[in-house]
Amino acid sequence: MTAFFKATVSALLLLGGAACSSYYEVPIETPLQPKLDVGRFQRILVAGFVAGGTEDVDTNLETARLLRSQLRAESRLEVIDAEVLDLLDIADRQNGDYGENGNGNGGDPDAANGDGGLDTKERGDLSEEDLEAFEHIFANVSYWRQLGEEHQNPLIVTGTVHFTPHQRSGMVTREREIYDEFGRRMVRPVRAYRDRSGFVLSPTFIFIDGRSGITLYTERHREEVLYDISHNTPALSSYFELMDRLLPSFLGALADQSVRGTRIMLK
Repeated sequence: MTAFFKATVSALLLLGGAACSSYYEVPIETPLQPKLDVGRFQRILVAGFVAGGTEDVDTNLETARLLRSQLRAESRLEVIDAEVLDLLDIADRQNGDYGENGNGNGGDPDAANGDGGLDTKERGDLSEEDLEAFEHIFANVSYWRQLGEEHQNPLIVTGTVHFTPHQRSGMVTREREIYDEFGRRMVRPVRAYRDRSGFVLSPTFIFIDGRSGITLYTERHREEVLYDISHNTPALSSYFELMDRLLPSFLGALADQSVRGTRIMLK
C-alpha cells in the first residue's frame, strides 16, 4: 500500500466522520461592566442641558424627556420627575464675563436680552464653540450640591447638546437596477455627484454626584445624518434618529449590559 493510497484513505475516513457529525448552536451572553459605579445612588435626576443650534427643536427639553424615558425602562434607579432646567439661561446669569466674550454687556448677567436670559435668536445662533463659554456651570460645585440636596442627593445627568442643519456635496455610491438582454435583473453600484443635507448632533453627557457636586464622568458624542437634497425630513425626526444611535452608549455608562450571540458546537 503506497503512502499516497494511505493518505487518501485517511482523508476519506475523516470526511466520513465529519459527515456523520452534527452541529448545534449554543447561546452565549457576555456581561459588560458599566462605565460608572452607581451602586451608592438610589435616584437619578436628568436636570437639563446647555443647548444650542436650530430653533426647530427644543433640544434641552427633548433630550431630558428622552433620557428620562429610557432610564425608567432600563435602569434600576428611581428617575426624578422634576422641571427641566434652562441651564443656558442659568449659566448666562452666572457668567459675569459673558458680555466681555461677545455680547457687549460687560459683567451684567441680566443685560443679555433685558430680562436676564438669551432670546430665541441668540440661542439659535450659538455654535458648538459658543456653548463652551457656558460650560463653567458644570464646575460650579456649590450649585450642583444645592440642587442635589433639594432632591435627596441623586446622581445628576446634565451636559451640552448642539443640534444643527448640515450640508455636504460629493460623490456617493448608489445601487442601480438594470436588466440584461435576457431580462435578468442585476444590481450594480453607480457613483454620482450629489448635494445632500441633514443634521449634526453633538451632545456631551456629564454625570455629577448630587451629594458633593463633583463631576464623576463625562461622555462626548458626535453623530450626523445626510439625506438627498430633495428629501424633506423634519428636524425632530432626524434628532430622534441620531439620539437612537447614542442611547446604548449612554445607558451603558449606568447599567449592566450584555452582548448576546451564539457559538457553533460539534456533537
